[in-house]
Amino acid sequence: MQADKILFYTAALLMTIGLVFSYSLTTYVTIVHDVNQFFFFKKQFISVMLAIFLMWFVSIMNPDKAFKPLGFLIFFVFLFLMTIMHFLPASLVTEVGGAKRWIKLAGFSIAPVEFFKVGFVFFLAWSFSRKICDYSQSLKEELVTFVPYIFAFGVVVYLIAIMQNDLGQVIVLGMTLAIMAFMAGTSARFFMISTLGAIIVFVVAIVTSEHRILRIKLWWSNIQDFVLSFLPDSLAQKLRVSHMVESYQISNSFYAIKNGGFLGQGLGNGTIKLGFLTEVHTDFVLAGMAEEIGIVGLLMVVGLFFFMVYRIFRIANRLEDKMESLFVLGVGLLFSLAFFINSFGITGITPIKGIAVPFLSYGGSSILAHALAIGMVVMLSKKVEQ
Repeated sequence: MQADKILFYTAALLMTIGLVFSYSLTTYVTIVHDVNQFFFFKKQFISVMLAIFLMWFVSIMNPDKAFKPLGFLIFFVFLFLMTIMHFLPASLVTEVGGAKRWIKLAGFSIAPVEFFKVGFVFFLAWSFSRKICDYSQSLKEELVTFVPYIFAFGVVVYLIAIMQNDLGQVIVLGMTLAIMAFMAGTSARFFMISTLGAIIVFVVAIVTSEHRILRIKLWWSNIQDFVLSFLPDSLAQKLRVSHMVESYQISNSFYAIKNGGFLGQGLGNGTIKLGFLTEVHTDFVLAGMAEEIGIVGLLMVVGLFFFMVYRIFRIANRLEDKMESLFVLGVGLLFSLAFFINSFGITGITPIKGIAVPFLSYGGSSILAHALAIGMVVMLSKKVEQ
C-alpha cells in the first residue's frame, strides 16, 4: 500500500513557510513581551518539528487497525479536556478576556478545541455512516434521525461559543456538519432546513452578546459607505451606523495588502507588523505575508494550500469505505472553511472571527492538530490507488 507522499510533503512545506513568517512577522511582539528576537520562532520551530513527526508517525500506521481507535481517542480525550478546563485552577489554564481556552502543560499551552475539531469530524463520519441511509427518506424520518446530532451540536455550542466565547470555531464545525450530512445522504430540502436553523442559531448567538454585536457594528461601519451607496438615501440613512470607533485592524490590513503590491516589500521588510497589526502573525498572517512577498508570492502560497486541499478531497472521493471517505471530506472542509473565514475577515467581507490559517498562522496547538488530521488522511490514502 502506497501512501500519498505528495500530500505529506505539501503539508510539511506549508509548515515551513509558516515557520519563516513566525520569525519575520513577530518583530514588534518580541519587543512588547521583552523577549529574545527568536523567542516565538523557537517555540514555533519546536511545534513544527513535533507536528511533522506526529504527521509521519500517524501516517505509517495500519489504517485497518489504528484509524478507529485513534479517532475515538481524540474525540473523547479532548471532549473531556474541554469540559473540565473551566473547573481547573488558574495555575493550569490560560484565561483571555474571561474565557479559558488553553491548558498549561510542562511549560506549553494546549488549546483542546483545535484537536477536538478533528475528533468531532471523526465522530460525525462514524455516526453518519451508520445512521444516515443512502436511500430516500421522508423529511420527518430525516428530522428524527438528526435529533441526536442537534443535541450533540448544542453541547459543542455551549462548550465553545459560550464557555470559550469562540463563535468562529462553532461556525466552522456547524458548516462542516451540514455539508458532511448532505454528502452522507440527507436530502437537499433537509440541508436547506438545517442551514436555515443554523443561521437562526448564529443570529441568536450574536444578538445575545454585546461583544459580538459591537464586532458586527465595527465591521459594518467599515464597509457601509460602499454598500449604502447602491441604496436609496432614505433606506441608507436607516441602515447607517454612526459614532463608531474606526476599525484599525481592517484598514491596516488593507494597507498591508496595498503596500505589498505585486512583488512585495521583501521578506522581513514589512511595516504593518511594527505595532499596527498586533495579531499579524496569527489572525492577520495573510495580510502580513501579502506586504512582504506581494500578491504574486501570496497567490503561490495560497495555490500550494489549495493543492493540499485538492489532494485531501481526491482521497475522500476514492475511498470506498463511507466512514473513511466522510472523515477525509470533513478534514478538507476544516482546512478550506478556516482559510475562507480568515481571508474574508482580513479583507472586510465578513467580521473577523479569530480563525487561524492552517499551517501558516502562529500557534502550536493549531499546527499539531492539523498535522494530526493530515497524518490520518495520509494513513487512509494507503487504501486508494494513487
